[in-house]
Amino acid sequence: GRGSASGGECICEAFLPNSTFPIRELISLESTAVEINYKLEMEISKVEIYEVKLKVYVAKIMNLTVLIELMEDDPDSYSELHIEEVKIKIKQVEALIVELQASIQTTSAISVMIAVLTHLEITYDKNQVLVTRREYIILQQKLEECERRHNEIFNPDIGICNHGGIRRISKPIISQLNADLSAGYKYGGWGKDSKPLPGSENMYWYSGSTDTLVSRITQYSDYYNLIMRQGFKTHQLYVQYNYDWRGTGNNYIVRENNLYYQFRSPFAMGKLNMTSVKVEYKVIPMASAQFSYHYSANQNLDFAADESGLWVTYATEESKGKLVLGKINEVSFEVEEVWQTSIFKPSVGNTFMICGVLYATRSVDTKTEEIFYTFDTRTEQESYVSIPFEKFQDSYVYLDYNPTDQKLYMFNNGYYISYHVWFNYEGSRDKLLIDE
Repeated sequence: GRGSASGGECICEAFLPNSTFPIRELISLESTAVEINYKLEMEISKVEIYEVKLKVYVAKIMNLTVLIELMEDDPDSYSELHIEEVKIKIKQVEALIVELQASIQTTSAISVMIAVLTHLEITYDKNQVLVTRREYIILQQKLEECERRHNEIFNPDIGICNHGGIRRISKPIISQLNADLSAGYKYGGWGKDSKPLPGSENMYWYSGSTDTLVSRITQYSDYYNLIMRQGFKTHQLYVQYNYDWRGTGNNYIVRENNLYYQFRSPFAMGKLNMTSVKVEYKVIPMASAQFSYHYSANQNLDFAADESGLWVTYATEESKGKLVLGKINEVSFEVEEVWQTSIFKPSVGNTFMICGVLYATRSVDTKTEEIFYTFDTRTEQESYVSIPFEKFQDSYVYLDYNPTDQKLYMFNNGYYISYHVWFNYEGSRDKLLIDE
């Protein structure tokens, strides 16, 4: 407005906006918000009740899974009555799901409130202050997420297990074709020492072949020399008329400059000390050479290393091919503790260990692999999960986790492949803001 003085009188002119402040609408919104808050508290109490029910039904689903597996293994031992009982239990779970879905429908009051707020914003926020502020908050969240993911990749908590397991796997990082420059070398593995000796923190290794026979392993001082195929040492596991230390299967790892692998004859755990160039082997009682992974033959003893030590997986005749997990005492080179799982080894693509938890994979299609099963050795609890990740090509013969950089290393049809691993921390988000 403006003012002027004329003949002793003060004249003021005011310019009023076309619209007045929407006090009635705001009062109505406040009343609606109070009502919704009350209803929200009611819904939260329902959720707490359903959470208790869910725990019960999750246990029932686990029991049903075990029962169905038993029925599939031996269908003749179960009558029609048993089958009907299982069907009834499944129907009970389905009914709970329907009830849960019905309970979480958005109320009409919330929809009306959103419509009123949108109308008020369009009418009165002429300078788009609220829109700009929302965009700023979204950008800030994206920056925080980028910083968190940068720290996960480049500053991971190495050796720390204060997480809730794997959240997701990155897209495959393709290094190059193997050091033999042959796609025919489909059997092999590569990676880093899972517990390197001082001065060997950057060392890589590679072993490859046209079949499942393990005859040599080459070491490289760092990643550059691996890519340039400039190894500093190749260890031959067979010298005619001298010794035969060969192994079978692509299931080995390197730890403290020792190669742990499946010894060929006799069938046993093998350990090649690449510093002293000495070999020892230990037979695992009851371990069977009949059960291998889905993608490759002769993967009967599979070695893994994580933050808590050295592991081996295998199957036995007694377990009917179901996977057995063993913890290896690295000093005595003996299996000191074992756990029996419920998964059939020939149906599994591969396994690896992270923080004392076994992860098992299986094929979804030609481009997708899935972590579908976990077994926690601390709680002795097994779980069925779904964590899909992309394969470079349809089949692979080697997959292992390395605790020194928290990466997965895969040998996929002769190519060096690796993956970043993201874990479930408090505040982790499932929706990633950039494509790995």
